Amino acid sequence: MRREPLLLIHVTTVPETFTFFRGQIGFLQERGFLIKAVSSPGPLLAATAQRENIQVFPVPMPRRITPWADLVSLWQLYGIFRQQQPTIVHAHTPKAGLLGTLAARLARVPVVVYSMRGLPFVTARGLKRSLLLGTEKVACGLADRVIAVSQANRQTALAAGICSPGKIMVLGHGSSNGVDAEARFNPRRLAPETRARVRQRYHIPAEAVVLGFVGRIVRDKGILELAQAWQWLRERYPNLYLLLVGPKEPQDPVPRPVLADLEADSRVVWTGPCDDPAPFYAAMDILTLPTHREGFPNTPLEAAAMNLPVVATAVDGCVEAVADGVTGILVPPYDSRALAQALARLVSAPELREKMGQAGRRRVLAQFRPQVIWQALYESYRQLLSAKLGVLI
Repeated sequence: MRREPLLLIHVTTVPETFTFFRGQIGFLQERGFLIKAVSSPGPLLAATAQRENIQVFPVPMPRRITPWADLVSLWQLYGIFRQQQPTIVHAHTPKAGLLGTLAARLARVPVVVYSMRGLPFVTARGLKRSLLLGTEKVACGLADRVIAVSQANRQTALAAGICSPGKIMVLGHGSSNGVDAEARFNPRRLAPETRARVRQRYHIPAEAVVLGFVGRIVRDKGILELAQAWQWLRERYPNLYLLLVGPKEPQDPVPRPVLADLEADSRVVWTGPCDDPAPFYAAMDILTLPTHREGFPNTPLEAAAMNLPVVATAVDGCVEAVADGVTGILVPPYDSRALAQALARLVSAPELREKMGQAGRRRVLAQFRPQVIWQALYESYRQLLSAKLGVLI
């Protein structure tokens, strides 16, 4: 039985991804791993180092396709792996997946894992789609194991021919890290005045019905369809407010006129980026995620844990995060009319909102506890270490 820590290096394109590692790093450290991380530089990477008490290495990795900059990043990753000599490199997200797995192989890292947290090629077209598909094939080909965050994502990857069936797996019932419905997303753990306090801060009437969105404010998340649905809904429900929680991002931007209309609306509330969405969920009555594509979205599970019904699109990941007709309603992507009708159904039926919200919380507690994901990941590492190196931990 091996006793000295095994070095595991996580690689992500942007440090925001490490918000999905809450609890996981400590769990693995307790089981014999020394964990370090590589990601693009910035305050969030420093915050990750402090929060998780791990060493981090800044390597710029733009999300967009940047051949020359990517070569520089690849060289830096190779240098880090050669110097650090990790036993496992675990790369996440498409850009870091490509560069991380390639650098790990060049540096002769014994075990390489790639987490497929989403498939951007699904909504891409033309040359961009071919490039994105090709990078996924390379990352999957270089990895010893590929971890998909949902069964739907796994099936899409298999159908596209980017990974072999025996190499790709899903941990537990899926998701990137499960959801802490006991402590972090538990309405009973919040102060009783949380709902009223958040509403007062953003000038939302106590009697209003609040429709919420949590995520990046970009076209791919369905903000255009949400804006169109909102225009129909706001005329029919004078007590309805729209609460948008998340950053506006320049990549894949929402058309400026659409943003301008939302920004000018007195019943649309913007919070900007946030580290703790739980109080905002407490202020909502419904969560919507009209996204065009997902690996496995976290916000529907977080909202469900907070007793909220969810209206989302029937795309990969969402079909597993939302039990249609039980914990929420699924609608076709790109269909603002269907979105508006589903939302109207819940706006008009507080009893149905309560019923679906309660069912959602029960489902999260039963199927998506973080410890299930962590244990499955640990067992996957153990199997790889035993099979490739004969190492038992």
